[in-house]
Order: sequence, then C-alpha cells, then structure tokens
Amino acid sequence: MNLRKVAQLLSEIGVLNSLPSLLAEVEIYAITADSRQVQPGMLFVAISGYSVDGHQFIPQAIQNGAAAIVGEKEMPSVSVPFLRVSNSRIALAYLSAAWHGFPARQMTVIGVTGTDGKTTTCNLIYQILKTAGYSVGMISTVGALIGEEVVDTGFHVTTPDSPSLQSLLAKMVAYESSPITHVVLETSSHGLAQHRVAACEYDIGVFTNVTHEHLDFHGSYENYLAAKARLIEELAKTGQKPQGNRRLTVLNRDDQSFAFLRNYALRFPSVGVITYGRAPEAEIRAAEVKLVNQHPQFTVLSKGRRYSVQLELMGEYNVYNALAAWGATVEGLGVAPELAVEGLARVRAIPGRMERIDLGQPYLAIVDFAHTPHALENALIAARKLAQGKVIAVFGSAGLRDREKRWLMAEVGSKLADVSILTAEDPRTERLEDILLEMKKGADRGGGEEGVTYFRIADRREAIRMAVKMAAPGDVVLVLGKGHEQSMCFGEIEYPWDDRIALRSAIAEQLGIPGPAMPYLPS
Repeated sequence: MNLRKVAQLLSEIGVLNSLPSLLAEVEIYAITADSRQVQPGMLFVAISGYSVDGHQFIPQAIQNGAAAIVGEKEMPSVSVPFLRVSNSRIALAYLSAAWHGFPARQMTVIGVTGTDGKTTTCNLIYQILKTAGYSVGMISTVGALIGEEVVDTGFHVTTPDSPSLQSLLAKMVAYESSPITHVVLETSSHGLAQHRVAACEYDIGVFTNVTHEHLDFHGSYENYLAAKARLIEELAKTGQKPQGNRRLTVLNRDDQSFAFLRNYALRFPSVGVITYGRAPEAEIRAAEVKLVNQHPQFTVLSKGRRYSVQLELMGEYNVYNALAAWGATVEGLGVAPELAVEGLARVRAIPGRMERIDLGQPYLAIVDFAHTPHALENALIAARKLAQGKVIAVFGSAGLRDREKRWLMAEVGSKLADVSILTAEDPRTERLEDILLEMKKGADRGGGEEGVTYFRIADRREAIRMAVKMAAPGDVVLVLGKGHEQSMCFGEIEYPWDDRIALRSAIAEQLGIPGPAMPYLPS
C-alpha cells in the first residue's frame, strides 16, 4: 500500500505555510471526492456541488474510515483531522496531481476545447504526432489511449474527474514500453468550470468553435465562452518544463468567439496566439476546398508555402479541424509539414463521427455525434453534398439540458433535411412527450409540416426503422446525437444503447439478412 503524508502533499502544492497540528502526521493511501468510495485510510474531499453538497456526506465518509477531510465550510464537530480550503475542487485537482508526482510536468500537454469538433481534432493531432514519431497518448470523449491500451472513461463524460484524470496521466508517464511524452486532452467547459483540469499544466490550447451549448449549466453564452477561455488561463499558469515548452493558443479566426478569445489571450503575455480558418486574415488558411470521392481535399497556406491535404473523413467542416490540428503540431511543436499531411490522411474513421454503416444497402447510412445546432447544421450540409436524393435525419434533444437547443435543432432540421424524425435522446427524468412538443415548435418555425417533412416518433428504435424504410437509392440517412455513446438515460437509469448497432439492425431487417438484435429501450 502506497502511503503519503497529507502534510507532504500540501507542502508540494504550496497550499499552506502551516498546518493544523492534527494533520501533521496523518498518512493516507488514496484521495476521493465520493463518500461511497471511501475506505479506511483515505482522504475525503468534500465538494459543494451544483445539485448535491458533499459536506453533508462527511459523516458517511468518516464512518467508512476516512483518515482526514478537506472541505470549504467550517466543520467544528468533525471527529477526524479537517482542513478548510477556499476551493475544494482546486484542492482536489492539485492534491491528485501531487499524489501522482505531477505527471503533466513530465509531458507536453495539448488541450482541445470548443463546442463541436473536439474529438475529431484530438484524433487528428494524435495521428500527426504519432506519424512524426512522438510517443503520444490521448484522453477524449471516446476513451483514453495509453500506448496500445484503450481505457473507457465512462458514460456521457468528456473530461474525467481530477483523481481519474491525474491517474491516467500518471499511467502514461509510467508506460513501460515507451513513456508517453505528449498527450492530447479533450477539454470540456464543464471540466474547466469545475477545475477538473487544474494542474494539467497545458502547453498548447486549441479552440475549435464556441456556439450554442450547455446554457443550462453556464446560464448564458457569455458565461459559456468565459468558461472556455479558462483554458488560456491554464496555459498561463504552466511553468517551465525540463523538455522546454512554448505556450500557444490556436484560435479559429472565422468563429464568432475569435475576438473575445484573442483579447482574452492578450492579458497573458507568456501565451502566444496563432489563427486558422478560411478568411484571408488567418495565419493558417485553407484554400481550393473541394470534395473528392466524398472526402475533403484542400490546400493549406502557411508562412508563404502551400501544402496539398487529402482527408479520409467525410464532411467539409473537417477542414477546420484539420487546420486546428496543423496549428497545434506544425506551428506549436515544430512538426514537419510533410509529416502533418501524412498524419492527417491516416485518420480514416473516428467512432461515431460521420461513421458510415454499410450492409450493402442502396443508400448511404451515417451515425454522427452532432448534438448541437451548429454540429447538426454541419452534418446536414455535408449530407446534402453526398446525397443524390433525400436527406433523412433522426435526432432528439436531451432532457435536463439546455431547453432552447431543442427548438433550435428542430428548426435547423426543418430547413436543411428533407425529412426530420424527432425522437428520444437521453430524456432523463423529463417527459419525452414534452421535449418532443418543444422540438415540434422549432420544426414548425423552420417551415416544416408534421407528417410530411417531420415526424415525432418517441421510440428511437422505431424512428431509426422508419428512416430506413423511407430511404430510396441515392438517399442519405443520418442518425444523430449519440455517436459513439454506449447508453441512453431514461429516468435515472442508463440503458445499454449504441446508434450504430441499432442502425445496423434496422438495415439488416430491411434487407432480410442476418444482423444484430435491436437494442432494448423502455417504451
């Protein structure tokens, strides 16, 4: 059992000049913020959550054997050593980093944030670095890559909690066959706002775009944008590393967030800025963009030179993700442009991102994660360029999340798809009928006609079956919103679900060939 003194951990992160005497000799063997996970000898960090206050579980943590407690509130009756801090989330992050020996200090950390395109951009950066010979790891929505090991990071999670994140980074540093020197970290606004990524010591921060999303949590677009901008602050906090580290922000020159983020970055002289986009003002620019066999081909213009790029990913919007990856690797890390071109071409499929399902049917069937208005618009525009006939889109909008997004997405569907089938997407404890009614209003606003150009089919299984039955040769069927995810939440229960399996099942039924069983969902 690995025992560490709390006093030593706190001295390493510089939290206190002096400690309460009761804490001086306390030894612990693990750190957690979940009272249910506490075992004898662990340190429990009580966090004031947004729906539940962890301080109320301190008695349970003590009963389970917590050796010491860290919290934000005065707790005079606690029977074990207690340390009060100003922010429990930040304390948890830095204590977790100290516990694992500050693994981020031993690596170059590339953070990718934005509303859409984070996972794809992470994969593109990862593949470029791998092509260039770097020992690289990745933590994304899909999971973590540590050498040849794939680690599941959980349901509906973009950024893991601090203890899990620091543990993954430590595993990368200690990877036996080849210690990881570079890590690509998908970074959500929640992860930034909740300080889960504090102590990750970023070297490069990449922004894809900042559009309408998570307003249920952040309250307004301005707050959401400010949360994203914290990545720049994290860059500024990073100290010098033994391997050297240039701090750089890579910004989308064409996005509505650009002016705010550029001005925000100017507050931190240690952080450089480079821009990408299709506008003439962008420092890394895409030109001559076209589709060749359904895949984007374009020219990267950078520092007066031209580089021809061919992507194997579907969707013209991936040009922006490729430019962002170019900025992080070629400009940020000095990767040879020719290796970047090769690395970009090697990314052939990303789970749940414009992923084609082909069982020999005469129409194109695609699963994509698009779950925001902007991502839905991009997916439908891409589908239109691929279609010889109709574009049929199946999508929903999540319960207990940003309600305005519901009608916005349905409105986009009405305007850009020939047929929209509105259905379940993690309704959680909300009434699915109420969610679909709100979506109906958006579909009507977009000029849709129920029963003709859009339908409300609550059961996602039947919605997918309906889309497949409607499809004719040359059509494109899009199943959107879940992508790679492996569950669907009804009430408080996560039911196993995979859109890719469901779509394969529906197509196999239609073709009368063997296929997977349609996953179960509560009706």
